[in-house]
Amino acid sequence: MKISNIRNFAIIAHIDHGKSTLADRIMELTNTVSQRESQAQLLDDLAVEQAHGVTVKSRTVRNYYQADNGEEYEYNFIDTPGHVDFTYEVSKSLAASDGALLLVDATKGVQAQTVANFRLAKANNLVVIPVINKIDAQAAEVERTEQEILSLAPEFADGPILKISAKTGLNIHDVLEIIHTEIPAPQGDRQAPLKALVFDSQYDSFKGIIAYVRVIDGQLKANEDLHLMANQQRIKPNEVGILTPQRVATKELVAGDVGYVITGLKDPHALRVGDTLTSTAKPTTTALPGYEPAKSVVFAGFYPKGDNFNDLQLAVEKLALNDTSFEYHQENSDALGAGFRCGFLGIFHLQIIRERLQNEYGLDVLTTAPNVTYNVHVKNQSEAVAINNPIRFPSFETIDYVEEPFAKATITIQADVLGSVMKLAEQHKGMLVDMANQGELIVLEYRIPFAEIAYDFFNQLKSVSHGYATLMTEFDEYDLTDVVKIEVHVNYAKVDALSFVVHRDDAAKVTQELVHKLKNVIPRKLYPMPVQAIVEGKAIARVDVPPLRKNAAVSGDKKSISKKQALLRRQSVNKRQAAQSDIELPQEVFNAILELEK
Repeated sequence: MKISNIRNFAIIAHIDHGKSTLADRIMELTNTVSQRESQAQLLDDLAVEQAHGVTVKSRTVRNYYQADNGEEYEYNFIDTPGHVDFTYEVSKSLAASDGALLLVDATKGVQAQTVANFRLAKANNLVVIPVINKIDAQAAEVERTEQEILSLAPEFADGPILKISAKTGLNIHDVLEIIHTEIPAPQGDRQAPLKALVFDSQYDSFKGIIAYVRVIDGQLKANEDLHLMANQQRIKPNEVGILTPQRVATKELVAGDVGYVITGLKDPHALRVGDTLTSTAKPTTTALPGYEPAKSVVFAGFYPKGDNFNDLQLAVEKLALNDTSFEYHQENSDALGAGFRCGFLGIFHLQIIRERLQNEYGLDVLTTAPNVTYNVHVKNQSEAVAINNPIRFPSFETIDYVEEPFAKATITIQADVLGSVMKLAEQHKGMLVDMANQGELIVLEYRIPFAEIAYDFFNQLKSVSHGYATLMTEFDEYDLTDVVKIEVHVNYAKVDALSFVVHRDDAAKVTQELVHKLKNVIPRKLYPMPVQAIVEGKAIARVDVPPLRKNAAVSGDKKSISKKQALLRRQSVNKRQAAQSDIELPQEVFNAILELEK
């Protein structure tokens, strides 16, 4: 295929606006998949994607389209996620594209991630084509949606705004036509030294690391000596090919093509997304700029159930290769043993990784309470210490002051729920920065501590807004805060994995709620076990986990002396101390912390 007839583009939108359905129609009309192979959301093949009805991983597909002008075109499109937690996936996909279809649901209009993805596309200097979807829906408001798109970018008035129904296939032909008329062909020299961008990767148990590449210049052939410029890693791929959407081997990939390379590498650390692939014999002189690493905003601990640490380590390494915004490093807990401290782009991202560990690798993990990174300024030290694990929070008497990360949260809502949403934001220590109108919608801009929105804030927001609110967050800056570390002692033994950090004003309420929740989820022993919440060396909340059976030693009934003495021996201090290291913590214990109304 000549380079002038190649088009590389992404499909971007807010979650649930119809990206995957449009991808299905494009593949059907270009005969990429047969009618027998066709199914709804064909590209969402991960179990977690099907369970949640969202796209988690970007997927690349090559299509061949016979245009009305008689020319055949090669369409390489990337279906991207729409959830805010997977914006990094979108940014990687846009770096490998020359244009983007911006899909907007006619029943919902322009939403938060619509705006965020549009800005990402413009930052990559891509041609953006607006498309209104679901025009056949009973609740569709096409004219209002069109006005919202025009207010998003006035330059859209100079070009067509397509109106389609991806579900029924209405006007999909117009989409296929506008792709080759509006989106430019890739620029590249097929005779120049090889230069290819690694924009994604996957780990295969049999084939090793599979790199997804966009060839910028030159030609990429199998069994040719290549090397990755950033990692200085040499490879000799035994297969290159295209995705249709299944992998299909080809002789070569040339400038303008998007495809895959089976590297044969087995070490998950050997390849980095954003690296430049070039020829060893005739290398390119300049590497591609690559990507800025994703910045995790939520951290949590993953610990194996039972003796499965090696299996968990292997699974985490492979997932990190498949999802480059997921980061991890090993840590040890006195109560839970060896595990990993993991970084995520949000709570939904954490949930997806946890489910993928279970679905793809058969691993159940204990997940500790999520938290953010604090900058702790210790007395007599010039530089702040970054703490993303509550276990390592310095002792309170050594702390000078603490800074926590704040988010700039943009909330788009309907006018009738304004009061409820503002009340929710204030409960989470949000400070109103701005309020504006966007058509019939209201846009609120808040400054909120990341710790307050790290867990369940979005679910609460959807609840009070009846599902219509959208939330877009971005890092603002670190600012002074008054927080304390809460330690949990069970049976007078500190359980470090249950430690977490909260604002001082919330400590009394949170700890009372916590100990009463733990009373019902901590496995019982033959004797009462005290559960205490310790703040700055003082126990500010306590309950006793009741014993498995009645305490004969304190019963009002007359019992034999021998039974009382036997039970007292079991309840002695020595017995307690011996059992301190034998505390079993099911996931319900950690869920009790997650469910606190902080």
